[in-house]
Amino acid sequence: MVRPAARCRLCRCQSTDPRPASTGATAKRRAVDMLKQVLSMSERFACKVVGLYRSTYRRLPAAQTLADPDAGLRAWLRSYATKHQGHGFRRAWGALRFDEGSGVNLKKVHRLWREEGLQVREHHPRKRAGVSSVSPVEADAPKVVWALDFQFDSTVDGKAVKIAPMIDEHTRESLLHLVERSITAERLVAELAKVFTARGGPPRVLRMDNGPEMISHALQQFCGDRVGIVYIPPGTPWNNGYIESFNRRLRAECLNRNHWTSLLEARVVIGDFKDEHNRRHRHSALGYLTPAEYAAACTHTHHPVACSIN
Repeated sequence: MVRPAARCRLCRCQSTDPRPASTGATAKRRAVDMLKQVLSMSERFACKVVGLYRSTYRRLPAAQTLADPDAGLRAWLRSYATKHQGHGFRRAWGALRFDEGSGVNLKKVHRLWREEGLQVREHHPRKRAGVSSVSPVEADAPKVVWALDFQFDSTVDGKAVKIAPMIDEHTRESLLHLVERSITAERLVAELAKVFTARGGPPRVLRMDNGPEMISHALQQFCGDRVGIVYIPPGTPWNNGYIESFNRRLRAECLNRNHWTSLLEARVVIGDFKDEHNRRHRHSALGYLTPAEYAAACTHTHHPVACSIN
């Protein structure tokens, strides 16, 4: 004989178990408090309904006691989150592990990060699936694929500020620091020539979109036969994902947090951000090394079969 399903006392829903689904002790304590206050239940009966031992209910969490062993770590995480509002717990753990020399576990940092309420929900628009007409180019070594794009902002007087970020897709290094009111194709070519000289030569491929500066005759003539140009299909920024990810971080952690009173101020602060990205930002895809550290230690060599220039 099959025993009929039990009915929940609170929401009257059918369930094979009269107790609610198992949750954390903190949530169960709140449920017991609610039952005692709203429904005037006794502590014994409320704990039985929720499925929580009375000893567990009465025991204070370590964070609420005077002898909290993680008080210092909690204070450090709160300070880090205040200074770096766009960072998550993984980047906080990377700073603890590699900059502060702490051996704290990633899961513990995640738990304390949640308990302190430091998680910020970030809205990511739905990504559409696009089919590229360009053969895939893999950045399997440094100086193989450099991704170039433009970012826009403005000073407090409403005048435009145009930024030209460029990164190495393999090392994630920020390579170009160009902040102007307007950037022409000729100015872009001049700055690219400086970067090529400083980096010991050009990359094999420049990846970019179909902006007017990108398809200009000046850039086409400058690249010539020494640098391949890969254009992503129009309206498909996900095909240039590395530079788009860098632009998102630049927007969230720098541009949205500052109001420029002059172009000089924008140049200085954005330059500091790019330098900090290269020397301080520990990237999980690089084994929590900074882009500069990874580039200095990288011994990968390019395999021509992985990249072809038409």
